[in-house]
Amino acid sequence: MCRFILYLGPSIYLSSLVTEPRNSLIHQSFQAQERAEPLNGDGFGVAWYALEHSADPALFRSITPAWNNANLFSIARVVRSHCVLAHVRAASQQRSVSEANCHPFVWGRWSFMHNGDVGNFSALRRPLLAELSDAAFNSIRGNTDSEHVFALFLDELARAGSEPHAQEVADALRRTLDRLLELVRRHAGGAFCTLNLAVSDGRCAVATRLSTNPGRPPESLHLHRGRAYVCVDGACRMIAPEQDGGAMIISSERLSDDPGWETVPPGHLLAVSAAHEADLTPL
Repeated sequence: MCRFILYLGPSIYLSSLVTEPRNSLIHQSFQAQERAEPLNGDGFGVAWYALEHSADPALFRSITPAWNNANLFSIARVVRSHCVLAHVRAASQQRSVSEANCHPFVWGRWSFMHNGDVGNFSALRRPLLAELSDAAFNSIRGNTDSEHVFALFLDELARAGSEPHAQEVADALRRTLDRLLELVRRHAGGAFCTLNLAVSDGRCAVATRLSTNPGRPPESLHLHRGRAYVCVDGACRMIAPEQDGGAMIISSERLSDDPGWETVPPGHLLAVSAAHEADLTPL
């Protein structure tokens, strides 16, 4: 399994998520607190948006452990963004450690991450590929289950038009899950799946927390919202909103000890609009 963070709000340094908090993503790469195996050392990735320059995100990925990459520390110290997706990987079925298999996956202006596992993926990979459009098929660069789920999502997203809003993105992700689980039923013996997914175009974001195994809860997922997330001298906290929330953090683990972290319930989808309004609904 893995750990990830998605941030949407006022522009902040990457370090406010990746290195500075008590339980930063770097910390989660070697000492995760909410999974049995604390190590997530099979590579990492960060995607961030600078919409004033390009609709497409910047992307930095590496097969090195996040805790041992000096470039990540250096970039995080000086790069700012209003939308960040960051991920540390613990390879599951597909043990190949390559840059192409590191999350986030990017296609056009879309970024995508997965924490979990598609059960018996080797049995459904070929039929899944056969169902994809040419454009979605050509988006795949690696061989992880996660990137194939992203390709399914790109197919479903194409039905939403060129400028989908958060609810349309959420609907596309729901259809993606339905399509994936039907493929699992038909070709993979109904194997269990854990599907904590996160996707964004730099304006809105959608995430899920789901396990199809009734005897096993899904991977952890939390939400933190307020006016702004700030880190001063290593102490990080969310400033409470005066009216509407301006900052959203969707994270596998709580980054800091400040109050206000909410647990996303199992079997739910979280959609964050371009106005930074969160809508939590059952899957």
